[in-house]
Amino acid sequence: MSSETRGEKLTHFNEQGRAQMVDISGKQATVRTAVAVCTVTMLPTTLQAIKEGKIGKGDVLAVAQIAGIQGAKRTSDWIPMCHPLPLTGVNLEFTDNGTDQLYIEAAVRTEGKTGVEMEALTAVSAAALTVYDMCKALQKDMIIGPTLLRSKTGGKSGDYSASF
Repeated sequence: MSSETRGEKLTHFNEQGRAQMVDISGKQATVRTAVAVCTVTMLPTTLQAIKEGKIGKGDVLAVAQIAGIQGAKRTSDWIPMCHPLPLTGVNLEFTDNGTDQLYIEAAVRTEGKTGVEMEALTAVSAAALTVYDMCKALQKDMIIGPTLLRSKTGGKSGDYSASF
C-alpha cells in the first residue's frame, strides 16, 4: 500500500514534481532503531571455508562486520535523499543454517529527527557484498537476498515489525 493510498502526502517531491531532500527541521528528535536482515546463499563448501577461516583474503566475517558498520555510517553518500545521521550504535551479527546460507543482521540506533531504516539496510547490503567479494574466487554464483527491514522504532509513523 502506497503512502498516497493511506492518505499521506509524499514529501520527497517539490512543487515542480522534482526530487528534494525532506526538511526535517521541525521534527522532534527521538530515539530511533532499525533492524535489517540479509541472506547470502552459497555452496556448503564455501560456507565451511568461511567458518574455518580458509578464505585467502582473510577473516571474511570480520571484514564484512567493518564493511557493514562503514556502510551504515556512509548511507547518505550512497542514497541521494538520505540525511547524514549521527549514529549512536551499529551492530552486525552473523549466523548460518549449517549448510548453505549465511544470515546477516544489522541493528542501528540514533537519537534524531529521522529514522535509520536505510542505514540498517545499507549495513547488511555492504556486509553481504563484502562476503561475495572475499569469496568470489571460490564461488561466483552466490545469491544475495532477500534483504529486508525486520523492525523499526521511533518517529511519527511509530513502530514496525515484519510478520515473517
